Amino acid sequence: MNITEKLKHKYALSDTGAKAMIRAFLAVTIANLALMLPVGLLYELSSYLLDGKLPRDKFVFFIAAIIIALILIILTTIFQYRSTFLSTYIESGVRRRTLAEKLRKIPLSFFGKKDLADLTNTIMTDCAKIETASSHWIPELVGAIISTTIIIISLFFFNWKMAIAAVWVMPVAFLIVLFSKKVMSNVHKKTVEYRIDCLDGIQEGLETLRDLRSYNMTDNYSKGLNKKIKAVEKHAIVAEFSNAAFVCSAQMVLKLGIGTVAVVGSFLLINGEINILTFFMFLLVVTRMYEPLQISLQNLSAIISIDVNCKRMDEILSHEEQTGKETLDNKGFDIKFNHVAFSYKNGEQILSDVSFTAKQGEVTALIGPSGGGKTTVSRLAARFWDINKGKITVGGMDISEINPEKLLSLYSIVFKDVTLFNNTVMENIRIGKKDATDEEVIAAAKLAHCEEFVEKMPEKWNSMIGENGSELSGGERQRISIARAFLKDAPVILMDEATASLDVDNESLIQESISKLIKNKTVLIIAHRMRTVDGVDKIIVLKDGKVAESGSPEELKNLNGIYKHMSDIQLSSSQWKY
Repeated sequence: MNITEKLKHKYALSDTGAKAMIRAFLAVTIANLALMLPVGLLYELSSYLLDGKLPRDKFVFFIAAIIIALILIILTTIFQYRSTFLSTYIESGVRRRTLAEKLRKIPLSFFGKKDLADLTNTIMTDCAKIETASSHWIPELVGAIISTTIIIISLFFFNWKMAIAAVWVMPVAFLIVLFSKKVMSNVHKKTVEYRIDCLDGIQEGLETLRDLRSYNMTDNYSKGLNKKIKAVEKHAIVAEFSNAAFVCSAQMVLKLGIGTVAVVGSFLLINGEINILTFFMFLLVVTRMYEPLQISLQNLSAIISIDVNCKRMDEILSHEEQTGKETLDNKGFDIKFNHVAFSYKNGEQILSDVSFTAKQGEVTALIGPSGGGKTTVSRLAARFWDINKGKITVGGMDISEINPEKLLSLYSIVFKDVTLFNNTVMENIRIGKKDATDEEVIAAAKLAHCEEFVEKMPEKWNSMIGENGSELSGGERQRISIARAFLKDAPVILMDEATASLDVDNESLIQESISKLIKNKTVLIIAHRMRTVDGVDKIIVLKDGKVAESGSPEELKNLNGIYKHMSDIQLSSSQWKY
């Protein structure tokens, strides 16, 4: 693996970003060396002054040299700024876009292992820390090491004893900070965990505020949240103290170099091994040389601290993607499950051996006890996850070989948990078909019986509905979701408890609308209310990850099995009286 590839994986960079960072190393090195030009000029000037004379031509030379040195320092500083800061900010935009693109392509199983606060922290905080590292810490550290190495080599040409006196503290100081890596990595890992736990608590509190108030639990929850905030504060202090203990110790050792140069220089000067000018030059060089190194020690410690952030970022960027062909070669739209098995990463078996066919032009219902695998089957049908065993086809086409986004062009999906955006009613429905006209959107909305509540809103179809539809009731939000599916009008329809939030009247109206749209389509629905599935063509009863029963409603009633039992229970419960 070359240096470009190493930088890409280590600091979550693109190819361009890795090359820009290498250029930043060079820029900082040149800028540091340019700052040593005044030291060289001062050394030369001092040699003439000690001789007691400064010729006119040399005076002009020094004036010109000072001007040139200033120009070089300005130019190299501009080069350093453009190569570090500007390049970093461009790369930060690329990193966030790459991250968003990656999240779009990785399997949804990944999101089952990550909560929202964790992902938000990665996208915002981790990205920001890597941005700071790329613009300040990493180039400054590498540039300081390279430029200092060049200066050290040149010092040995003057006097090797004085050079050793100046250099010996450097490896000691850096080793002190490097030895802190394991300790600091554990400390910063804990800091990130405490911070995510705190963010989780804040987010949970905001999302559940209504329930907390209704049960008079706000005080108790606030106490728990306060403990999490205190834990973040306490661990941040521990992290800062741990960092300071190593860095300050290393900086103190580094400053000993000035003392050793003074002592060794004095001894050599008394013995006549060096002159006063060389002694003066070494004192001047080390004071200038140690200054960037002290900052470099802080930068090294900071780079060690972002190792956890980089690994979290790389976990996303290096995750496998769901890929496949961009061309669809299906013959019809029958969905077929053939001995499908599926389990999550933690090893829990959800489906063990599921086989059935949802035929085009028919409505197939998935029912069964909770935890039987109904929602998992619908998600697998749309390739939200990849199966462990067996095969799923749409019109004879293996969905595992098709690009997920291309595959989803065949599906209209209505989820049980509706997601809406802080936008207008019109734009929330238009998500179903981005190039739909206003007339098409309104027509789909009317099929979902949205007009009865939209017409009462202040701006009607252009009314804002709040974050996740906070201005709407559960049934109204569900109808907007159904309107999206109507607008997309795809050949395969997946519905997960699509009418669960609707009252009886609206449920009947929407089911009537659905019956008009499903002609010649493949429809797969998940239902818990047995009256919802009375009119379907086929029922698949799932229990413990297997197909327990399969057939038409009448056939299953005659079996006197799970479906009959569930129907009887719901019928008797509907007759309960208080």
